[in-house]
Amino acid sequence: MSAASRTGTGSAPDPGACGGALSDDLGWALGVVFRCYLRAAAAAFADLPGGPRGYQVLAAAERGEPASQLALARHLGLDRTVMTYLLDDLEGAGLIERRPDRADRRARRIGATTKGSKRLAELDRRLRAAERDLLAGLATEEERLAFRAMLRQLATHADAAGLATVPGQQAGC
Repeated sequence: MSAASRTGTGSAPDPGACGGALSDDLGWALGVVFRCYLRAAAAAFADLPGGPRGYQVLAAAERGEPASQLALARHLGLDRTVMTYLLDDLEGAGLIERRPDRADRRARRIGATTKGSKRLAELDRRLRAAERDLLAGLATEEERLAFRAMLRQLATHADAAGLATVPGQQAGC
């Protein structure tokens, strides 16, 4: 066996890289894909305050949902204190703004600034490129779309059923 095939650096994927022991293990497969996604997302958002979390907050701010700072923290599964620091950093960069909620003066609504909207468009392009690279292992665009649809369906089901809730954390992913 060559060094390239032992280390997986050859031109073809090594189907026995995990020795076959985990090839049918859903957790192993999800873990590999998730770690690759995290690495790609971190690289795509390296210059954004908060990295991938900052992207999620900016995207939610641009789209207007969830409406309040607290609801957004719950939706993203973030501690309120962590959310506050993240919002401070994004606001300091001129990407978001916090406004009092007209219906509840104690609550703050998060919105993207013009600069934030422009930045989000660039970040979206970076993320789509990273996702294309990650999903390149699927042969066709139809397979990639089907994978995304099934993953979204599974995630929506798990979230609605409360399966995604970590003990001691608010519901929602």
